[in-house]
Amino acid sequence: MRWTLCLVAVSMLACGGGARYEGGEFRDGPVHFAVRPPDGWRAISVARTNDLAWAHDDAGAVLQVNGDCDPSLDIPLVALTNHLLVGFTEREIVEQNLVPVDGREALRTHVVAKLDGVPRELLLHVVKKNGCVYDFALVAPPGERFAQARASYETVLQSFETR
Repeated sequence: MRWTLCLVAVSMLACGGGARYEGGEFRDGPVHFAVRPPDGWRAISVARTNDLAWAHDDAGAVLQVNGDCDPSLDIPLVALTNHLLVGFTEREIVEQNLVPVDGREALRTHVVAKLDGVPRELLLHVVKKNGCVYDFALVAPPGERFAQARASYETVLQSFETR
């Protein structure tokens, strides 16, 4: 029994121990990027659906950053963006265009939609770089509270850098 526990412990250490975010850098297997957390936001855990997420209670907003290095994700940016919108209804795309993120072309999508009947405004960015897909999302109540949170989102997006 003792040897079995030792083998399990060694196996877990050899696999890298899972995701971690230290000193502004996120690592989880082949996913490795730097991003500055937003000022005034608190880190939250979102049941392994996002690598990093923060909430701003005053704005009622959530900001997330996610990375995945899976060869099967070499699909168009529009399809990857649509995947982020699963569960949202009555979607209205306000604006969609290509913008640079970390030296690559990213699809930026501004959407107004409902989640479980509750109105939400979203700003999404999806970028592919070096065999990985990175997505960013800001989800907030529409209007003023979305506008309030948007500056923090843009700051996080500008700080993003793959490693």
